[in-house]
Amino acid sequence: MVFKKDYFEIRLESITGLGTNFISKILGKYGALYLGFNASCFSSYTYEKNVTPIKSYIRYSKENTPIRSNTPVEVPNILGIFNINLAHKKNTMAGVYEKTSVIVNSEKEPNIVRDILKMYAGKLYCIDANKISYETNSHINFAILGAIVKSSEFMCIDSIEQCVKDIYNEQNLNNLDNTLKAIRKGYEEVKSKEIYVDNKYDYVQTENIKINLEYKSPLIGCISYSSGNTILNDLSINRNGFIPILIKEKCINCGLCYTTCPDMCFQFIKKIYKDNEKIINMGINYKHCKGCLRCVNICPTKALKTEHENNINLNKINIVDKDLLIKNLDFEKIF
Repeated sequence: MVFKKDYFEIRLESITGLGTNFISKILGKYGALYLGFNASCFSSYTYEKNVTPIKSYIRYSKENTPIRSNTPVEVPNILGIFNINLAHKKNTMAGVYEKTSVIVNSEKEPNIVRDILKMYAGKLYCIDANKISYETNSHINFAILGAIVKSSEFMCIDSIEQCVKDIYNEQNLNNLDNTLKAIRKGYEEVKSKEIYVDNKYDYVQTENIKINLEYKSPLIGCISYSSGNTILNDLSINRNGFIPILIKEKCINCGLCYTTCPDMCFQFIKKIYKDNEKIINMGINYKHCKGCLRCVNICPTKALKTEHENNINLNKINIVDKDLLIKNLDFEKIF
């Protein structure tokens, strides 16, 4: 598949709250002032509300080729996906072809991520930005920025770090040292894999998404009706932090985690133990968990840990059956 392109184009797929727009501005300034390109960048939001989808676009062109387009990037040279749960969203993988570099925030191996994305072809880069964020006390967007630089043939890690330094100094921002550590670790720790056209997955065309709501008739409170919201009880898209892990051996079934959880993720069932009926904590329904970690802070026996504490293996976590109903419990016997 061959595309004739006047511009080098980057598309970032993310959710609000992850610093995607800031990264697009850094890349725009970097292209214009440090690489000598013509550059433009802009973002497209749904609602100005946390954890709703956002797309950012960056274009570069040579000095004698002015940028006269302000349309969304449909065939990206680089595609950055800040949350792998966006893989099932329409148009996330649209336009990815043999020369596209795809950067994904995931701890999984590229072979597994390729199947999750149903990626047609290109070069796939996987970076555990959440882990790097935890280790450097920074934000995940900077680890992804480092991986984007690694995926490019003309970007330089030293010059992007200088660009970030200048922006931090101009805006009097804090945490510069940790930010630079995150960028460098993202650059050094990214895993890559070349994906050739093998007819396993098809090329994805950009589809027009028809929205029936108009500005005169939005939902009450401008509620987002996308799948990543509490209306449909699917919060998987907004897990931009860490998730809690239950260590059952330490759990005393006190119920404090259930009382503090804003989304009732903890699931308890009745069990007969030595002729006595007990209420047992069966674990967390991650479909509803948004990673606020209130349960970790309140647990008296430290039976709840964040996913990166003590080198917990996420592949061994058992996700509780989402159909287990909490409403059938006798709450008077729990507390």
